[in-house]
Amino acid sequence: MKLPFPSGLRAWPVLALAAASMLFPAVQAQTASAPAAHAWPSKPVRLIVNFPPGGAADQLARAIGVPLADVLGQPVVIENRAGANGNIGGEVVAKAPADGYTLLMSSGGMVSVNPHLYPKMAFDPAKDLTPVAAAARVLVFLEVKPALPANNIKEFLAYLKANPGKLSFGSPGNGSSPHLAAEMMKAQANLYAVHVPYRGAAPAMQDLLGGQLDFMFDPGIGLQHVKAGKLKLLAVGSAKRSPLFPDVPTLEEAGLKGFDADTWFGFYAPAGTPAEVVSRLNREINKILGTQAVRDRISAIGGVPAPMSPSDFGSRAAIDGTRFGALIRARNIKGD
Repeated sequence: MKLPFPSGLRAWPVLALAAASMLFPAVQAQTASAPAAHAWPSKPVRLIVNFPPGGAADQLARAIGVPLADVLGQPVVIENRAGANGNIGGEVVAKAPADGYTLLMSSGGMVSVNPHLYPKMAFDPAKDLTPVAAAARVLVFLEVKPALPANNIKEFLAYLKANPGKLSFGSPGNGSSPHLAAEMMKAQANLYAVHVPYRGAAPAMQDLLGGQLDFMFDPGIGLQHVKAGKLKLLAVGSAKRSPLFPDVPTLEEAGLKGFDADTWFGFYAPAGTPAEVVSRLNREINKILGTQAVRDRISAIGGVPAPMSPSDFGSRAAIDGTRFGALIRARNIKGD
């Protein structure tokens, strides 16, 4: 029986505009009224990454963290606190002192997706965190193991349809952007494959390379293996083709209308962090995103630098929360 793609998903842009005014309602008020930071920073800044080493969040944190330490004049100490689709690291930051010395690098999914996945969370991302700066829009790339008998996206979709339940795909965890991309594809193309969640993109990628998985929506960390011929890249899960692979079609071009599974990675701080700290971090990070060295690092994982204001970053999370929340309800996706 064909699974209809939820009609509500086609109304994302309209719903998102309404939701944008509901998520992070205190961003502007906080940045306008928080007390001034005194001599910040006067000690090292702790940067929590809520996914394991090697994934997109980790690579972005390290690419930006080094030049950020240089301009702040203090070390930026990166600490990986993975688990629960980013919730463990998110909770650490949400409950940290709001003094500017603890920051979070996360995928937007922890803020916009996890509240739809988990009936109970130890913190409220919209209330307990404040957006500081976006880092990058990260695309997802549909990659398959070389032994799979499909050399283009149409052959792959046909093969998957002819072998329901026989193929497996990995993701960084239930509700992660690669998982949601696969669920979008399954829903729109009426397909079935077995999901294997991991604690991060890097371990999932290792099993794809080892042949234990058949395919994966990769948030960019496997592109080096595509170039080396160890994986086959069949499609891009974005609204537009990737400039890195201009000959690789999007899933929309393969017939999946409106397909867009991009996610936005960025920096957050505990709610109540002084406005001057948030403002300075946003300003410095946006400058860093304009440097060629960092742009090259982001491009290497298939991402696009995304400088924006804290309020715009918060609104972006609201938009994603609306569109992905609809998919999660329609597909009955649960958190780990």
